[in-house]
Amino acid sequence: MSAGRIKLSVLDLVPVLENKDDSYALGQAAELAVAAERWGYERYWVAEHHDMKHLACPTPDVLLAHVGARTKRIRLGSGALLLPHYSPLKVAETYRMLASLYPGRIDLGLGRAPGGNAHVSMALSGNFIENVSKVPEKLRDLSALLQDTYRYDGEKVGARPQPPEQPEAWMLGTNKKSAEFAAVYGIGYVFGQFMSETNGAAVLRSYREAFIPSPLHQEAKAIVTIGVVCAETEEEAVRLAADSSILFRQAVPGGEATGGSGGNSKLLFGTPKQLAHQLEELAIVYGVDEFMIVTSIPDYAKRLRSYELLAREIG
Repeated sequence: MSAGRIKLSVLDLVPVLENKDDSYALGQAAELAVAAERWGYERYWVAEHHDMKHLACPTPDVLLAHVGARTKRIRLGSGALLLPHYSPLKVAETYRMLASLYPGRIDLGLGRAPGGNAHVSMALSGNFIENVSKVPEKLRDLSALLQDTYRYDGEKVGARPQPPEQPEAWMLGTNKKSAEFAAVYGIGYVFGQFMSETNGAAVLRSYREAFIPSPLHQEAKAIVTIGVVCAETEEEAVRLAADSSILFRQAVPGGEATGGSGGNSKLLFGTPKQLAHQLEELAIVYGVDEFMIVTSIPDYAKRLRSYELLAREIG
């Protein structure tokens, strides 16, 4: 597989850096999305987190609406919308609204994580353990809503508006359980290697083997999300990777970034050519042609530059 066949996308945690405020961080998120479109990235996805001091986006759909008005081509999505907290009808309505505003560009990435500590989770939606146990039922209902076959108490209920093209549904996760959900409900799967100790190749293989085609996805489709730090020199990449690891641990409680290449790497770092080679190798290991890149450099300009250097080498 040549580097030219690898597609790149962006996952933005919307970090608050450089002693700036949340409003500034959200402006930088929009700037990243606009630049990513210019550099040829396939997708710009934004994560959902609640009451985390260093992360500025609890409502991806609102930010995506803003970004959509500033871009023309790049696909926009949630990475992820945390389904245990929400009604499937409201989720379908929100993302169909986005898909009506920006036809053919909206991805609905779904996750099972709380997105915050225990108290913020309870404040948001009550008993999280109980809510997460309802994820299979919520996935079933959401799938039906996106296919216009949903009924409540025997009566047909629809999610409006009706977009020209439906949001593209994905399940995000870091283990075989999330892959199993994606396979059973016939949706795409995004493996979060940047947050997982699990062997991603085995998880993706289990997803493909169990995949059941649906009106939402006729074939298994997978993306791998990985941490990347790209710089013009190897020395600079090493230094920025160390800073990136510290920031990731601060921003995401329990998070840990480890460097290098290989099947279990969370963070890759190096020059553009080195990273192109590492991603080529990982594309073969994982059997994917698209990587979603998360870059946690604690400097907005250098973060942008990392994305630019990588895109210019691989694009």
